[in-house]
Amino acid sequence: MADTCPTCGLPKNLCVCQTIEYEQRRVKIKLETKKWNKTLTLIEGLDSGSIDIDEVASILKAKCACGGAVKNGVIMLQGDQRDKVQRILVDLGLSPENLEII
Repeated sequence: MADTCPTCGLPKNLCVCQTIEYEQRRVKIKLETKKWNKTLTLIEGLDSGSIDIDEVASILKAKCACGGAVKNGVIMLQGDQRDKVQRILVDLGLSPENLEII
């Protein structure tokens, strides 16, 4: 007998809870200026309970070819990467309607 998901009741291999949760998430992508006019792209709103933020940050840093870090559940990337980040997050499964660029 296959294990069933406690949330949706489907077998674990057919569970869609993570996909639904990914689609309903509100994510803010914003630009921040630091000392000496250094810019950072901040990605806020990813839930660390269901998504491995370190893995997402690693993917973003590799595809944007920039440095970055994760602090307090916020991904920080060097430079203005807002457009690239939006495309990459949509490719990872987030809904474009739930991405807010500030």
